[in-house]
Amino acid sequence: MFILSVSIFAFAIFVFSILVNDFLLRYLKGLGTQNQCGEVRWSAARKPAIGGITFFICFLLACISLVYTIPRSGSFQFEQFYGLMLALSVGFLAGLFDDAYNTIPWLKLLMQIVCGLILALTGTYINLFDYQLYNIILTIVWVVGIMNAVNLLDNMDGISTVVSFFIILAFVLSVFIMDTVTDNYFLILIGIAASLLAFFRYNWWPSKMYMGDTGSMFLGVALAAFGVIHIWNLQILPGEFAPTSARVLAVACLFALPLIDTSTVFFKRIFRDRKSPFKGGKDHTTHHLSYLGLNDVQVAWIFVGISIINMICALSIIMVASRWNSFHTMAFGSWFVFLFGFLFVVANMNTKRDEA
Repeated sequence: MFILSVSIFAFAIFVFSILVNDFLLRYLKGLGTQNQCGEVRWSAARKPAIGGITFFICFLLACISLVYTIPRSGSFQFEQFYGLMLALSVGFLAGLFDDAYNTIPWLKLLMQIVCGLILALTGTYINLFDYQLYNIILTIVWVVGIMNAVNLLDNMDGISTVVSFFIILAFVLSVFIMDTVTDNYFLILIGIAASLLAFFRYNWWPSKMYMGDTGSMFLGVALAAFGVIHIWNLQILPGEFAPTSARVLAVACLFALPLIDTSTVFFKRIFRDRKSPFKGGKDHTTHHLSYLGLNDVQVAWIFVGISIINMICALSIIMVASRWNSFHTMAFGSWFVFLFGFLFVVANMNTKRDEA
């Protein structure tokens, strides 16, 4: 009965997302197009950046549905829930303003810090150190990093949508693995996953619209927050956290693509090109795969494959966390190092085309 109810909810969100996106595509064709110059977008065509609006609407619908299930959960943390809603709302509005008015990077960074601070002060923080201030600082850095990573990864049709969908799907599946289907935020995860799945219809090559900063900033907060809840703070028993190395590697594997792409781009722009890492460019791992002769669809499918492998690695870590040992550290760590090395090498090939 539970699976049937969740399936009906997911299908309803999926259909609703398609209807809203069709409506927005018809009436809001200009939003976000002023930011789309040749050095920012891979595609030369100007397309509306409105996908994030649907994400946020579906998130609110999921929150409303969640409210009706609260009486069945005696451990619901209202402060954390309100903090999550506020942080996601701030992220959404910051992205919406950027799409509409092209705000300066430092203002965007300030809003990202605010999102991280809201989450940390309302109970969604990485529990890694004994000293609480260190946990709060790490959480803010994590939130800012993931928000920027998702934003930067939205550089080619379908890429950010693919990566975000499989990360969210990993959270959904982890709920079943840990046998916590009464998880307070399960419906929100289902709602975001369904809206992303529906967005493939519009964002897969050749795309009709982009998610824009409205979508990437919202998704960045969501992925960072649920990453804290489900991965960073993974528990093998009530009140007992999984080994630190297991949690760190689970995060590294699941978020490998946005983390590797962002760190690679930042490294090149700061140390090689001596320019601002926040300035757009065609120097991402996706672009360099294209420079090797792959078309946009092939690049997207490569990211689908890597995302699936990363998801399987993260879920495998969750399943073996209770009996974690050095072999697991070496095995999963090797995959991350290999992937990082591979994409770093690719991103440093044909570098003369970065500024083309």
